[in-house]
Amino acid sequence: MRRKLEAAGYLVARYVHPAGTTFPEHSHGLDKVDAVVSGRFRMVVAGHFAILGPGDWVEVPRGVHHTAAVVGDEPVVCLDAAKI
Repeated sequence: MRRKLEAAGYLVARYVHPAGTTFPEHSHGLDKVDAVVSGRFRMVVAGHFAILGPGDWVEVPRGVHHTAAVVGDEPVVCLDAAKI
């Protein structure tokens, strides 16, 4: 997944978010992709709800408001990809 994102021109960072982690509504000044390696991530992007699991990803265009939260007791390992 990482190689695919990098080949598409994204700068990719890997993060581990423990159970209970939440991200309040926010936006970014660049296009992003959030990709889940393990665990489950609840995301709301521009009012659209999804639960992402391993292998799932979502595009978050610049300026679009979104939230995220770890679902369950397992941490989420994710790839945070930004198009610069």
